[in-house]
Amino acid sequence: MFNLFIDHIFEASLGQTILNICLLILCLYPVVGSFFWFAGALSYRYLKTNKRDDNWTPIPVAVQPMITIMIPAHNEEVMIEETITYLFEELNYQNFEVLVMNDGSTDQTGAIIQRLQAKYTRLRTVEIVKNKGKAHAFNIGMYFAKGDYILSNDADTIPEKDALMKYMNFFVHDRDMNTSAVTANMDVQNRTKLLGKSQTVEFSSIVGVIKRSQTSVNDSMYAYSGANTLYKKSFLIDVGGFRQNRATEDISIAWDHQMVGAVPRFAPNIVFHMNVPETIHDLYKQRKRWAQGGTEVWLTNIKKFLFHPIQRRYQISMFVDSTLSIVWSFFFLITTVLFILLMGYFLVTGNFERVFHGIMMSFIFVTFELFAGFMQLIAALLLDHRGAKLKYLIFAPLYMLFYWAINPITVVTTFIPALKTILGFGSGTWVSPERKSLQNKPKK
Repeated sequence: MFNLFIDHIFEASLGQTILNICLLILCLYPVVGSFFWFAGALSYRYLKTNKRDDNWTPIPVAVQPMITIMIPAHNEEVMIEETITYLFEELNYQNFEVLVMNDGSTDQTGAIIQRLQAKYTRLRTVEIVKNKGKAHAFNIGMYFAKGDYILSNDADTIPEKDALMKYMNFFVHDRDMNTSAVTANMDVQNRTKLLGKSQTVEFSSIVGVIKRSQTSVNDSMYAYSGANTLYKKSFLIDVGGFRQNRATEDISIAWDHQMVGAVPRFAPNIVFHMNVPETIHDLYKQRKRWAQGGTEVWLTNIKKFLFHPIQRRYQISMFVDSTLSIVWSFFFLITTVLFILLMGYFLVTGNFERVFHGIMMSFIFVTFELFAGFMQLIAALLLDHRGAKLKYLIFAPLYMLFYWAINPITVVTTFIPALKTILGFGSGTWVSPERKSLQNKPKK
């Protein structure tokens, strides 16, 4: 059977053969990709020697480096007080300040900050009159920050109590001089609804497998976590800060750092708790922003990889995967539309045998994808938090069906906006999603 398959591939002309091979790669990309992430996660767990997940040590107060916890805030009156209070009263670290960048808020965010400043002397704020986006606020705050290290912390994000101590263990040794940033492990805080539970599985898959796989291959990383990442300030200055017209500042800065030879680190045992969208509308808006940000960094760096592949060899796997992901998204959407039209034509003309054959072939293909996806998810849930999230495996089918269907749609629909951004017509202006206070509420 294998010989028949090979003969069929190569029996056509050169152009048709190349086309057949490209179509084969695109058809197999989701399956092969899932197995690659699965193998990469195992490689990180059993082969990577410098991950330093558990062997952190407390840093004495006298020698603790100064950290600025920066919170870009736009209309965050619901969560900002809870977050600031937690940071000052619960963190196991002494030498830090909290700098809130009040980015054109029109609610009570500013008043809440002023009231809290009377209680916490290490709380500072910078008032930005007009909202121009998170990256813009961060770039301004970078020059007001007293610390040599800056923790990007969203207004609805709660890091674990030992987070700063664990973070700094990635920077204090001589071998860490080229470390640009350390990003932590995301944990979904609002799990009371079906979408929240499904995204618990998703973030375990993305963080637990994909980031482990990327860092196990040449210490590359597609994106930091914008909600909680500790940056070395000197490396932020070296790349000119965050790109202010990008849809996702965390993706673009990760690529910028690696383009100058800096090393990103992933710390799966540093956990921070964050809110996720609870409605389909908010979730789709979030995924559109992520998809556009991914396409923007791909378009920004494509010339560097095409003309200097040897120089960029340590990040080439990341670029190849991004390229295949974007091309496959267009391929998936186009072939899906063609498949539906063709099945409709066969139904109308009474060719039910072809309809049955088409449905069976698509069912086989989807089954292979689901199997590969389950392998990736099971590995993620076992590795992430030592299997504590295995109970959410039941929500995996919803995650896979939604993610694999929505992801290519968002990539295709945001490709033109991403192209406009690269041409100089982008904007980083942001609107905070709906917030809900979750402090002291049980997870389900």
